[in-house]
Amino acid sequence: MGSEVFYRKWRPQTLSEVLGQEPVTGTLSHAVETGKIAHAYLFCGPRGTGKTSMARILAKAVNCPDQKGGEPCNACAMCQAIAEGRALDVVEIDAASNRGIDEIRSLREKANYAPSLARYKVYIIDEVHMLTEAACNALLKTLEEPPAHVIFILATTEAHKVIPTIVSRCQRFNFRRLGQAEMVDKLKLICDKEGVTIEVDSLRLIARAATGSLRDAENTLQQMIAYYGNRIDHDRVQAELGISRDSRVRELAEHVIKGEVAAGLRAINSLNSDGVDLRQFNLSLVEYLRGVLLAKSRCEEALEVTGEDLAEMDRLAAGTTLDRLLGAVKAFSAVDFRSGNYSSLPLELALLDCALSPGVQQEHPPGPEPQQAAKEVETAGAAVSVEIPAVTASSVGGTDSEDVESPQDFELLRGRWKEFIGSLRGEGSSGNLDAFLRSACDPVSLEDDTLVLGFYYSFHKEKIEDAKYRHLVERKLAEVFGRPYKIRCILVDQKKEFTPEARTQNPVIKAALEMGARIREEESYP
Repeated sequence: MGSEVFYRKWRPQTLSEVLGQEPVTGTLSHAVETGKIAHAYLFCGPRGTGKTSMARILAKAVNCPDQKGGEPCNACAMCQAIAEGRALDVVEIDAASNRGIDEIRSLREKANYAPSLARYKVYIIDEVHMLTEAACNALLKTLEEPPAHVIFILATTEAHKVIPTIVSRCQRFNFRRLGQAEMVDKLKLICDKEGVTIEVDSLRLIARAATGSLRDAENTLQQMIAYYGNRIDHDRVQAELGISRDSRVRELAEHVIKGEVAAGLRAINSLNSDGVDLRQFNLSLVEYLRGVLLAKSRCEEALEVTGEDLAEMDRLAAGTTLDRLLGAVKAFSAVDFRSGNYSSLPLELALLDCALSPGVQQEHPPGPEPQQAAKEVETAGAAVSVEIPAVTASSVGGTDSEDVESPQDFELLRGRWKEFIGSLRGEGSSGNLDAFLRSACDPVSLEDDTLVLGFYYSFHKEKIEDAKYRHLVERKLAEVFGRPYKIRCILVDQKKEFTPEARTQNPVIKAALEMGARIREEESYP
C-alpha cells in the first residue's frame, strides 16, 4: 500500500466513475460530446461529494484530443499532465487562502493569454464564497466578458454566500450527499484493491459516520488500516468510531418507546460513566428508532438490517403508536452536543421530553390494581419517589378545574420550549430576539398565568424585561400555546442544586403532594 492518501489515490478519473451525481455527469458528458461547453460552471454541494474531482475530469475532457462520448481517454499526454497536476493551462486556486483582489487581478491578466498546449485554459476556484467583495467584483468583470479560450469552474460548499451576479453568469450544478450504499460499494472496492479484510457491516458504520462525505469515509478507513493493519475487526471499528454495541442502543430505545424514565436515565448515565461517545451513540439511537418507525409503517424494505434485528424492531413497533415513535425520533434528532462538554443532559432531556409527551401509557405489573402507586418524579439532579393515593371520584369531586393551574401545562411549556424559541427568530428590532433566550434561560415554574424564567446573566434578564421585548415574548407565547401568559424574570445560578424546599415546588411533585402523596425517598445523580 502506497503512502498516498486514499481520497487522492482512488479519486475518479472519468465522469462515469463519480459516485451519486448522475444528473451532473450526464449533462456534462453530453455538453463535451456535442461541443456545447459553457464558459463558467458553478458546482455547489456538501464537502466530499466530488466537486473538485468533477472539475478536474471536466478539464481533461474539454482538452483531450481523443475524448469519446464526452469522456477523457486518460492515456494521452494532456490527460496525464492534468491528472498529475502539472498542466500549465489548468490552474487550481483555493479561495480560502487566496481571497483578495490582487490574486483575482493576477488571474484576469493571465487569462487573457492564449493557452500554451491545451485547447482551453481552465481555472478551478475552490470555496469561491470565501472571496472578498472586491475580489468578487473583479472576477465578475471577467465572467461578463470571458476570453473564448477560458473556462471557469467555481466550487462552493455554501452557495448562498456566492453573490447572485456571479451565480447568474454560471451554469449551476447541485451535488447531493452520497447514500450509504454507494459509499459502502466504493469502500469495499478500495479494500479489495488494497488487500484489506473487513466486514461489510463495519464499512456501513464508517459510511454512516461520514454523513454523506466520501472523502471523510476514505480518510477514516485509511486511518483504521494504519492503526490496525489489513485485518480490521468489527469491534475495533466500533471502538474507533466511539459507537456503542447494538445491545445498548436497543436497550435505551426500548426504554424510550415504553416511557421507562428511571431505567432510561440509568442506561444513559451508565453510558456516560463508561466513556461512550454520546454523540455517536445518539446517532446510532436515532437510526434504530427510525428503523422501528419504518417497521411500524410497514416499510421494512427500506431497512438494511439482519432478520434478527428486524424481528426485534417489529416487536417494539407492535407495542407502541406511530405518533409515539415519531415524537421519539424528533426528540433525539434534535439533541444538540455543540457545547462540547459531552454532558449526558441533552440525552436525559430528550428522554423526559418523550416520557412527558401526551399519550404515553405507563405500564403496570400484572395483578390486582394497587390502592397506592409509587411514582418517581425526575427533577434536575435528583429522583424523588412519592406515594400517590388512588384517585377516586370523591377525591376530586367539588374541585373547580378552572381554579387550579394544571402541572401538565408547565411540562408542556418545557417540552416545547425549543420550538417556542425558534418561533422568535426574526423578532425584535435586530431580528435576533431568540438569541437572548436560547441557552440563556430556562422555564422555572408556572404561577397561575405567569411563567417564571430563570436567567443566568443579568444582561439577558434586563433585555427581556424591557417593555417592548416583554410584550413580544408574551404575544408569541399566546400564539404558540394558545393561551395568554405573562412572564416574570429572575436570576438563577446555572450550577445551583435544588434544595428540598425547591424540589417540592416542582409542579408535578407539588400537585402530587396536594393530592395526599408523601415523599418516600430521594436519589441524587452525580
